[in-house]
This record gives sequence, structure tokens and C-alpha cells, in this order.
Amino acid sequence: MTEDLSRKRLGRGLAALIGEIDRPAIPEKQSPAADGKVPIEFVSPNPKNPRRHFGEAELADLAQSIREHGVVQPVVARPSPTQAGRYEIIAGERRWRAAQRAGLTEIPIIVRDVNDRTALELAIIENVQRADLNPVEEAQGYQQLIDEHGYTQADLGQVIGKSRSHVANTLRLLKLPAVIHDMLVDGALSAGHARTLVTAEDPAGLAKRIVEEGLSVRQAEALAQMPAGPTPAKTKAAPSTPGKDPDTLALEKLMTDTIGMIVSIEHKERGGVLRVNYRTLDQLDELCRRLKQER
Repeated sequence: MTEDLSRKRLGRGLAALIGEIDRPAIPEKQSPAADGKVPIEFVSPNPKNPRRHFGEAELADLAQSIREHGVVQPVVARPSPTQAGRYEIIAGERRWRAAQRAGLTEIPIIVRDVNDRTALELAIIENVQRADLNPVEEAQGYQQLIDEHGYTQADLGQVIGKSRSHVANTLRLLKLPAVIHDMLVDGALSAGHARTLVTAEDPAGLAKRIVEEGLSVRQAEALAQMPAGPTPAKTKAAPSTPGKDPDTLALEKLMTDTIGMIVSIEHKERGGVLRVNYRTLDQLDELCRRLKQER
């Protein structure tokens, strides 16, 4: 019962859980300073924070803002589980890093006495809501909750306010090679592009081609459905079939590019057959969704 209530509270969003974070607040537990500020060296990052990458440019910009205006939004922390009188960050590591760069000796905090599981949940929620995680970090955070705390994909969807399909699609990114993970972290490849490569025969090679040719997600989906091997540069349409007239081939290419799945058309004496090839249920779901929208 307690666990169910905790998840319902989490489902209401980060602000409902950690208080009004837009203003400084007095910590719930006794801290070295009654006004909610503590020496910055008393605060340390959470080793399990899902966010691993902090851009140098954004840290520099935030540090400059902190020099001029101070830390407007407190860091959310919990009492350190290993060191008395110290704190471990739940949310706000970027602010803490920038405050150090700005030369601050104290930092405002809100203290929440929570366990490892809730601390990880809050860290993921805060970063997802702010879109601070790259797709790989988001997927690794979800997998960590599954592995260490027994979450199902449905549980995660409820906690973070995302659909179960979003959680499932994000977790699928972990199946891709490390070279594609690097592209996702660097921003060279989007999560939408990467999802099309999960079932491809040569995901690394296709990822490189997507980036080099600037292909759209739909074009990437069509490309991923084609057999691996040498292909002409910038092939984006369904493979041609002997005997088909140019108008039919052009229509096949147009439809393939439009829906991102290989389309073939066969004319018969009366009527004909329109065939759409999909590789995953996600592609089929997307096609059904778009057909419903058109209707």
C-alpha cells in the first residue's frame, strides 16, 4: 500500500514531490545554516545520477548568470547515506557545478530524506521533465530502475508521465552498438532515427549513412527495411520490379518516402494490390495512427 501511494505521488510530477523549487526554502532537517544555505563543499553529486554529460557552454553560461543573480532555484538533496552532516544531490547537479565555477562558497538546498529508490526516481523525473537527458542517459536511467528496483515498463510510464510505448521504445535504444550511442550523445543522430535501426542488419553502417545524407526519419525507416549489402547512394524508394511502368514506380517511390515503409503496387486486369511492408509493430502502430488521423 505504501509503495502504491508513493508511485501515485510521483505521478503527480516533480513539483508536487519536492516542493516549490522556484524559491529558496528552509531544509526539513537541521542543516549547518538555518536559512537553507550550506557550504558548497558539504554537497556532493549522486553517483547514480542518470545525467552524465554536462555541456561546457551551458555550464559557462549558467555560471555567469549565477555570478550576477545567485542561485535562484535551490538544489534538492538528501542527507548523505555515508557521511554525517553532508548532503547528496537529488536534483540540480548542473546548478551545483556552475555555482562552483562561479566561486560560490554556499548554495541553497531543499532537503528530502528519501531512500535510494526514490532519489533515483526523482532524479530521472526532474531530468526528463527538463529534457536534460540525452536518449541514452534516459534509457539507462529507466533500465536502472527496472534492474535495481523491480519496475515494469507500465510502472515507469506512470511515474514519469510518459506512455508505455515511449518507455519501451527508449529502452530499445540500449540494444544498439556503442558507436550509435555516441552519435545520440553528440546529437548527430536523433532518437527517432536510432529507433529505426534497432532491427536493421547493419545498424552502424546505416546510422553513418543517415548522418552523411541527412535523411529524414521516414527515409531512414525505408532504408532500414532493405536487405544489407551494397546499395546505390541515396536509395530512398522501394526496389524496382521488372515490367512495371514508370508511373507505377514513381508512385511507389512517392508512397515509400511519405510513410517511411516500402510500398509495392501490382496492377491487375481489374483493380490491383497495394502492399505495405513493415518490420516492427511500432511501424504498424504508426501507420494505423496516421490513417485514423486522415479519416
